Amino acid sequence: MSDIEKVKQLRKSTGAGFKDCNAALKESKGDLNKAAEILRVKGIAKASKKMSRNATEGVVAISGDEKKMSVIEVNCETDFVAKNEDFIEFVKELSILNNSHSSNKEDLHKAIMKNNKSVDENLVALIAKIGEKITIGRVKTLQNENSRNFSYQHSVIKDNVSKLAVMLSLNTTDKSENIDLFGKQLSMHIAASNPIALNPDDIDKDIVNKEIELISEELKTSGKSEDIAKKISLGKINKFKQDNSLMTQDWVIDPKLKIIDVLKTLEIKDLNINKFVRLKIGE
Repeated sequence: MSDIEKVKQLRKSTGAGFKDCNAALKESKGDLNKAAEILRVKGIAKASKKMSRNATEGVVAISGDEKKMSVIEVNCETDFVAKNEDFIEFVKELSILNNSHSSNKEDLHKAIMKNNKSVDENLVALIAKIGEKITIGRVKTLQNENSRNFSYQHSVIKDNVSKLAVMLSLNTTDKSENIDLFGKQLSMHIAASNPIALNPDDIDKDIVNKEIELISEELKTSGKSEDIAKKISLGKINKFKQDNSLMTQDWVIDPKLKIIDVLKTLEIKDLNINKFVRLKIGE
C-alpha cells in the first residue's frame, strides 16, 4: 500500500486531517494501527485543552414519537460550527441514542455509535477535528401512560436539529384532528410565550423570592405607604406567576382565553397537560 493510500485510509477511519494523518504515519513508521493510536492520544490532548473554553452556542434535537420522545442539547463555541455538517450528523445520531437511553447521560456517553465507537470517543475525535469545545448539555425524555407527545422546533437548521425545541405531553388517547391541532398549536404557544411552570404554585420558590426582592426594591422609592406597597407587591407577584405559568397564560391564538379555558372548550374527556419541555440555545 502506498503512503498516500495509507493516509487516505487513516483519514477515513479516524476523521483526522491530512496533515495529522501524515505526521502520525511517519511517527509510526507506516503502521496504520499505531498511527491511529497516536491520533487518538493526540485527539484526547487537544480536546482536553479546549474544555476550559466557553461553549454557549449549539443546537437542540428531538427524536422519538407520540409515545416516547426526547430532546438533547449539544453545545459548541460558535454558530459557524453549529451549522457544520459533521457536527449536525453527530447530533442527529446522538439524538436517536438519547431517546433509546431515556436521557440517561451516563449511559449515553458510553453508547456505541454507527462506527462502533462510543459517544465519548466520537466526541473527542470531533473536538480534535473541528477545533472547538463540544459538550452534551440538557437532556429530557417524555414518556407517560395514556398520553400523546407533540413537538415544535423553531429556527430549524436541518431535519430535527434546531435552535429552539418544545416537547409536550398531553394526557389523552384521543386521535381526532382537534387534539392534533391543539397539540401543535400549544407547542408553538410554549415556544413563543416561554412559561417556566405548568401552574402558578409550581414555580420554583427561589425564582419567586427573587422577583419579590426586585418588586420590593422598586417600591421602596415609590413613596407609597407600607400597606399600599404590600398590596401592590402582592398584585405584582400574582401577575408574575400568572404570566409565567402555562395554564394561566393568555392563549396566543385568542388572548381573551387562558390555556385552562381552551382545554375546557375542547370537551375531550380527561384531557390534561402532563409536562412540557422548552429548550433554547443561550437560555
